Amino acid sequence: MMKSLFAAHVGWLSLFALTCCCGVALAEAPRPNIILCMADDQGWGDTAYNGHPLLKTPHLDAMAAGGLRFDHFYAAAPVCTPTRASVMTGRHPNRCGAFSWGHPMRPQEITLAERLKAAGYATGHFGKWHLGSVLKGSPVNPTAAGFDHWLSAYNFYDNDPLLSREGTAVELQGESSILTANAAIEFIKDQNAKGQPFLAVVWFGSPHNPHRAAPQDRQLYAGQKHADWLGEITGLDRAVGKLQAALREEKIVDDTLFWYTSDNGGLQPASTGGRNKKGSIYEGGLRVPAIIQWPSRIKTPRVTQAVANTSDIYPTLLDILKIDTPSQPPLDGVSLLPVIDGQTDQRGEPMGFWKFTARGIRTPSDAWMRDLLKAQQAGKDYHDDSRLVLDAAEIKQQYEADHFVGHSAWNDWPWKLHRITEPSKNQSAKDSKVTIELYNLQADPMETDNVANKYPQRVAAMREQLEAWQNSVLNSLNGEDY
Repeated sequence: MMKSLFAAHVGWLSLFALTCCCGVALAEAPRPNIILCMADDQGWGDTAYNGHPLLKTPHLDAMAAGGLRFDHFYAAAPVCTPTRASVMTGRHPNRCGAFSWGHPMRPQEITLAERLKAAGYATGHFGKWHLGSVLKGSPVNPTAAGFDHWLSAYNFYDNDPLLSREGTAVELQGESSILTANAAIEFIKDQNAKGQPFLAVVWFGSPHNPHRAAPQDRQLYAGQKHADWLGEITGLDRAVGKLQAALREEKIVDDTLFWYTSDNGGLQPASTGGRNKKGSIYEGGLRVPAIIQWPSRIKTPRVTQAVANTSDIYPTLLDILKIDTPSQPPLDGVSLLPVIDGQTDQRGEPMGFWKFTARGIRTPSDAWMRDLLKAQQAGKDYHDDSRLVLDAAEIKQQYEADHFVGHSAWNDWPWKLHRITEPSKNQSAKDSKVTIELYNLQADPMETDNVANKYPQRVAAMREQLEAWQNSVLNSLNGEDY
């Protein structure tokens, strides 16, 4: 079902060529700096530019007004960890076992940071990691995923956080999003001084529960029921503004691709931009804000109706940089470069979503970082192998074909087909009760009118495509890509 997104490139004149175990080569082309910003639990409607009646997000509003704004952008999954794996790999997270929050990304995966590092980029991660560990020696920490520099948290983090600077616990004081932006800015300035192109992955911990806005941000919503939640979103907006100001100060704003989005749908159904909220395969659990700012290439601000998702980030950046990937496992994302260049508003490929029946894994960042700090202060080595996730590469279970548990969906705009399994205790996935729903998102964005009975041929065709894709995902999950 899935096809390779990159053909072999010939006839390139290279400024230089760099190769690694991944077989990566960089052709001669302008090399933008890249910033990937991601909020934690910000829904599609949780910005002023998308019409929220209370929120103040002036910096995101300015980005949306001056760049490329997506109105139909989706997280690859309805919770955090899987979506982050999709950004790193361009693949649906179920392919590498990152089913739900806290499940590590397999170290066998080829990451975006590894690709860009091999192509001569400096790489940095700042903020929420949640793809494994932030301890030294772990096969699933940011270093193992290709990041040279990092100041990261196991999971979401709050104000005055304890973070891991490349495996060493550090205590910080201040609003969480601003602290993350400050770390990224230090990295950006260092690389710019060296004339080094960079990838800065900036993953905020807001507006995840518990909500504790900085006083200046909470004050803006005095008397409102969710003042701290609203204030946290304004706080991360301030952090975006600080990143933007640093780019202007460094005189690199024009040649920096700045991509902003969120990891899943929001917490308040009224502003998710669809049915339900975080955790759901319905629109409210997947639809997220997304903006690309790149002034030297996106010269005319516009809103696109192109349908896209977080798995598209990886192939888009590789396409921009002309990075050849002959060893690439199956991708689920597609390059959005034609959309960026204004050549089309069509995706061209359907999108699959699949919420596997797997519980999340508890990863209390602050408590675990305090354990690390305590060991450091006592001059002891930190020994909790379970938090290193040393077995992350092991493939412990094989899944049979047609093991289609959970809730999946096939978005072939404007049609969206849902496949929902309801197994009993004594039933296998093949014997489960299956419910099929079909919605026309253009006519029915809230997914309230199930028209499956009206379009049996469309249902049959879309279900066949969805299930073929799910079998491809199961092949990857069983380790066939490695």
